Amino acid sequence: MNSGPTTERVHDALKRRIMEHGFRPGERLDPALLADLLLSSTTPVREALNQLLGEGLVEARAGGGFHIPLLDEPGLHDLYDWSEALLLLAVRNWYEAGELAAGPRDAKPADRSAALFLAIAERSVNREHRRAIGQLNGRMHAVRCIEPHILGGVSEELDALGALLESTNRGALRKAIGAYHRRRRQVAAAIVRAAYRDP
Repeated sequence: MNSGPTTERVHDALKRRIMEHGFRPGERLDPALLADLLLSSTTPVREALNQLLGEGLVEARAGGGFHIPLLDEPGLHDLYDWSEALLLLAVRNWYEAGELAAGPRDAKPADRSAALFLAIAERSVNREHRRAIGQLNGRMHAVRCIEPHILGGVSEELDALGALLESTNRGALRKAIGAYHRRRRQVAAAIVRAAYRDP
């Protein structure tokens, strides 16, 4: 039996659920339970979990199966630092071209952030920036779903980032990227606490 299409469907559904904060950090992902939930056998679920392991969205523990990665304040600070560093590197390596679209304004904040940051990476001459930011977007999506519950003015902040992206004002965009990440580092402990509450 070819499990390719089933694995792809299971992968997409499971990835979306992880990214939308459908599981708590550290939660065990039981392939049998997930197979029932996703109307599949366990083989495509295991294949999908291995793919998600490669994407950094799940982790494997010796003798303990697959889990959502644990989240703590220093680790979240590291993710915000990595995000800021990647985005600033991408902006520094922009090629000269026309204006960029910032994406749909009516999307959820987590989706808007991902689209904005990917648009910044798309402009870089280095393709690895796109790949790294794309993977980081997946890893940070669940956290970004929580941010609007902790921080005020997230939509307005994303509007401002989008306007700077479209204006191609690199200096102002670099400052805004720094401010975006600073705000989140300041409330990292509250975000971590919220991540462990019921999804």
